Amino acid sequence: MPKLRIGALPDEKPVKLTAELPAAVHRDLVSYAETLARESGQRIDPAKLIAPMLARFMATDRAFAKLRRAAQSLDAGKE
Repeated sequence: MPKLRIGALPDEKPVKLTAELPAAVHRDLVSYAETLARESGQRIDPAKLIAPMLARFMATDRAFAKLRRAAQSLDAGKE
């Protein structure tokens, strides 16, 4: 079986955020949680997947990383 991109969920203090998802995205999120639950043997709350998925997306977005580094360089130069 292929390895899923989301591994163990970190146990951190959350920040409450309310968001609306398109129905198709919600169905896919629930399906992903069910697949991960079968793989891990644990019950997975689909809402708990959103943060690690977003973090993974941002961590692998090269354009975002480049712009973020540039902004940090500018901020460091102002100090």
